[in-house]
Amino acid sequence: MTSIVFRHISKIYGRKTGPALEMLRDGASSADILARTGCQVGLRDINLGIDEGEIFCIIGMSGSGKSTLVRHVNRLIEPSCGEVWACDTHVTGLDERGLREFRRHRVSMVFQHFGLISHMTVLQNTCYGLRVQGLSRREQEERARHWLDEMELTGQEDRYPEQLSGGMRQRVGLARALAADTDIILMDEAFSALDPLIRIKLQDRVLDLQQRLKKTIIFITHDIDEALKMGNRIAILNEGQLIQQGTPRELVDNPSSDYVAEFMAHRCR
Repeated sequence: MTSIVFRHISKIYGRKTGPALEMLRDGASSADILARTGCQVGLRDINLGIDEGEIFCIIGMSGSGKSTLVRHVNRLIEPSCGEVWACDTHVTGLDERGLREFRRHRVSMVFQHFGLISHMTVLQNTCYGLRVQGLSRREQEERARHWLDEMELTGQEDRYPEQLSGGMRQRVGLARALAADTDIILMDEAFSALDPLIRIKLQDRVLDLQQRLKKTIIFITHDIDEALKMGNRIAILNEGQLIQQGTPRELVDNPSSDYVAEFMAHRCR
């Protein structure tokens, strides 16, 4: 079953989005669109399906559009054109109330720079999404403590984010996302700010948990080795365009372009 679908998603930044979209549909380059309209192309006609229960990695250089794309799932960014479907919900068709409910119950996010609330304790941060969902305080704390234990953070409940190491902060972020028990988890460069050994440990922890939980995870990274380790499938973006998607083996054995081949060669060196 397909859990997330992007249909003809384009994102244009600027005032003259109409003329810019017309140029994009006619195949104009991003440079030409910028020169003629003053608009920046963020995404170019993305069509992509992500299966239920898989870890789907999106990889690309800085500015390739990977974070822009993932933020369309929960409409932190609105598309200039196209549709997003997630969990059989037409996300781009939701009104304000529907979008609020979708964000509360169907999708959670883990950020690169942790996204913790500084004046809340570890336990309060982990409870935050559950409080928004309307669970009782007892239910919030029971579920939060369970996931803090899973993240090896028992005994840290009353500490504040500034008192934690980077790895511990990110484990709190993971505990918060998992406690919310959403169908979809968006992980945007979640481990890129961490030391290598801590990063490897958290990668392994997520893979172990995924064997049990079978969440649909979109995992954004600029690191090829991380994508090959984490992803059931991988999509490569460049300048807002989807270049190739497939399993790690398919990308290594059958690159569709010199650009993809260069990515893979870099990994193999």
